[in-house]
Amino acid sequence: MNLDDEKKAFHYAVYDTVSRIPHGNVTTYGHIAYLIGRPQNSRQVGSSLKHLRYIRERLNQEGAGLGEVPWWRVVNSAGIISPRNFGEFEQATLLRGEGVVVSERHKMDLEQYGWFPDDVE
Repeated sequence: MNLDDEKKAFHYAVYDTVSRIPHGNVTTYGHIAYLIGRPQNSRQVGSSLKHLRYIRERLNQEGAGLGEVPWWRVVNSAGIISPRNFGEFEQATLLRGEGVVVSERHKMDLEQYGWFPDDVE
């Protein structure tokens, strides 16, 4: 995967913003895209999180200093965990461990658990 400076900046912004989601809260791919100033790029946010391990390692090799990124706190706009090769079960388990009520269909109440600030510092 070729990471030019623009892609690196995008991934860094995604990971940094996701790292700010408080324990026990969730937000959406679209809201992360909004917060980083790229509101049309919610699918790319999902892709960035899908490739988190590889890209974070590459960024950290260049001195980014990214720690743990709580990817499990990001869900789709309906408040449902996006299915992907059974990873949704791991995500549900991690969220439940933080006190988030996740239904058997992997849905949660965004009104109760949602984190939707207008901006991040």
